[in-house]
Amino acid sequence: MSILETINGHDDLVGLNPPQRQMLCQEIRRFLVDNISKTGGHLASNLGVVELTVALETVFDTQNDRLVFDVGHQSYVHKLLTGRQGDFACLRQFGGIAGFPKPSESDADAFVAGHASSSISIALGMARARTLQKQNYNVVALIGDGAATGGMTYEGLNDTSASNEPMIVILNDNEMSIDRNVGGMAKHLSRLRTKERYLGAKEQYRKFLSKSRGGYKLYQWSRRVKDWFKRVLIPTTIFENMGLTYLGPVDGHDVEGLIRLLNAAREMNRPVLLHVITQKGKGFLPAEERPDKYHGVGKFDPNSGQVNSGNVRTFSEAFGETLVELAAKNPQVCAITAAMPGGTGLLKFKDTFGSRFFDVGIAEEHAVSMAGGLAKQGMVPVVAIYSTFLQRAYDQIMLDVALLKLHVVFSVDRAGLVGEDGETHHGIFDVGYLSQIPGMTVLCPASCLELSEMLTWSVDVCNGPVVIRYPRGGDRSYSENGWPSSVVMHRKGKDLTLITYGVMLDEVMKAAELLSQSGIEASVLRLLSVNPLPLDGILENLPENKNVFVVEEVCKGSGIAEKIAYALGKERPGLRVIGIDLGDNFVTHGTLQDLYAHCGLGADGIANKAQEVLCVEN
Repeated sequence: MSILETINGHDDLVGLNPPQRQMLCQEIRRFLVDNISKTGGHLASNLGVVELTVALETVFDTQNDRLVFDVGHQSYVHKLLTGRQGDFACLRQFGGIAGFPKPSESDADAFVAGHASSSISIALGMARARTLQKQNYNVVALIGDGAATGGMTYEGLNDTSASNEPMIVILNDNEMSIDRNVGGMAKHLSRLRTKERYLGAKEQYRKFLSKSRGGYKLYQWSRRVKDWFKRVLIPTTIFENMGLTYLGPVDGHDVEGLIRLLNAAREMNRPVLLHVITQKGKGFLPAEERPDKYHGVGKFDPNSGQVNSGNVRTFSEAFGETLVELAAKNPQVCAITAAMPGGTGLLKFKDTFGSRFFDVGIAEEHAVSMAGGLAKQGMVPVVAIYSTFLQRAYDQIMLDVALLKLHVVFSVDRAGLVGEDGETHHGIFDVGYLSQIPGMTVLCPASCLELSEMLTWSVDVCNGPVVIRYPRGGDRSYSENGWPSSVVMHRKGKDLTLITYGVMLDEVMKAAELLSQSGIEASVLRLLSVNPLPLDGILENLPENKNVFVVEEVCKGSGIAEKIAYALGKERPGLRVIGIDLGDNFVTHGTLQDLYAHCGLGADGIANKAQEVLCVEN
């Protein structure tokens, strides 16, 4: 039996000796590579935190102590060590364990995570609750250096320092978020990595002098002198300037050293920041060489690292290729992303037009406000951000772009369900919050070709704020171009009308075929613009039947069904409009087809809903 198989929590880890812990780390890496090669998932980030997580779970009992992950994609090792080894065969699959911390899975998961930069604020809230309730547990926040580019990190650090609440912030520094980190904080951490690692000698000096009363007084005096010289002569870290006790940088792959430091940090009984240096992808050569490629990876060969991927052209690639063509013709076009140049398809733009490419780090609010400044001065900024992350910049979109009617193009990637990443990553709210912004145009292509045409129009013709939202992956069944029409009729039928937009066309067309097999003929209308609502185009193509179903890949209330019902109700009294969507709960993780079936948004669910309504009516 392997050591890993005997570990179900803190008590099992405490009994291990140093050689056993080293062996455990090797077994964990083999386990991760073997299992993630079958399910896909976040590999490189988890390989990088093996020793750190073993040390954390050894020093702290996470069933009671609170370990708050930032983003959380690096929580696989934590899950392995807290009783979920047997669940990894179903990692990120429908009904299986999530790829991110999830308190409903285990009490060891302190909080839901999925977006960056919030862990310190959450951990401080827990520490304050502990004090107010006079309870006794430890609080630790684990945040990556990529997340440290987000402004919320510093809001949390500032308040943590002022609070003087005992808690530990671990800065996991691997020079990466998904792509390589950028900006001033990355440079600051790079300088700190070259700092002399004198903490061990410093601790030995303290222990030696503290053996006698006179020696302890000498230690106290020498520390005050050292601190004075340090403040006057030596530049301090930003963390020390904020009032935190800074320890590091330290080797994040020295499990015994980490255990000693974590114990020391806990005993300090004040806010401590521990700066840990790790290597993303450590122990698996392909991931060490290409940590970006193996950040979130599909199924792969665990021996060679060869990823099992197709050659389908994605929407992200179509966007990036088109933007390069537009920028070649228009020197005012520039691109902005928030730590996602690869994921959003902007690597070629970055290489071709480096001076017009801006990766601001994990700082979506800053990205949007900067775009407003660029647009105000005559540039044409194109902001490429995933739907789930654009939520963080709602206020900036409203006040720093839309209020002045500025020409900013928002390329909203990963719109709709994204599959295995689950609740925190589905892009199922953007239609609602973007459509309510005055003057905002929201376009929804159903093919890569339509995306290219819409982007060209948005850059060259549109003169205000415009959104193009598109899904993960590539073309579904439809690959043609209906733009610049605002409404396209894909099928005519006398019994009911199905209205949809974007790639939901695929499921809607299948549903129409299923209905036809049951003797019910449905018209299918697709909207290319959901804001402003193309009411005239809908009315021109709307058959004379009284049942309209609006099918949307959004959370209930976050789409356009109500808006269509209100608009059509005034023009066609007696018309009934029924919304078919994902429901009013957050959507779990799983394949797209599993999630469509679960939410009633697959072809079968759409057809069944329509038949139910018609049966009640008749």
